[in-house]
Amino acid sequence: MSRIGKKPISVPAGVTVTNDNNVVTVKGPKGELTRKFDSAMTIDVADGVVTVTRPSDVKEHRSLHGLTRTLIANMIEGVSNGFSKTLIIEGVGYRAAKKGKVVTLNLGYSHPVEVSDTDDVTIDVPQPNTIVVNGIDKQIVGQVAAEIREWRQPEPYKGKGIHYVDEHIIRKEGKTGKGKK
Repeated sequence: MSRIGKKPISVPAGVTVTNDNNVVTVKGPKGELTRKFDSAMTIDVADGVVTVTRPSDVKEHRSLHGLTRTLIANMIEGVSNGFSKTLIIEGVGYRAAKKGKVVTLNLGYSHPVEVSDTDDVTIDVPQPNTIVVNGIDKQIVGQVAAEIREWRQPEPYKGKGIHYVDEHIIRKEGKTGKGKK
């Protein structure tokens, strides 16, 4: 049995979860999320607890069991608390600035890179070298953060580029001077 899949999900106060033919809708103080799940999974919502059960021990059902439970838990967490990813910009002259809904990134290219807020995600720039991506959908927040990081991935020699705040960059040793022959 899936250890993650069989754990019940408690629904916090202020959050409502409805299930209509495996289309789960979660409403909370930060917004609303809707997602359709596989018809093989049985999703029960009762007394502030959501449980997910599977029909058999077939490999496909075992795979979907934990996934379904985790996705519902992330939906509940997103509408109650939200998700955020913090990115750090390192490098001489590399910086970010926000004007209105558009974030302008100067990353050493001949042109500035512009990234704008969407309906699902807001991008904040508390400092010129820090970017914070916020939203209620964990997948979309991670995707937007990955797309921003993709503009200038950290390089291993000086560590210049955009990296996550908790990411460890493996550094390489540079070239050494001329040796004696």
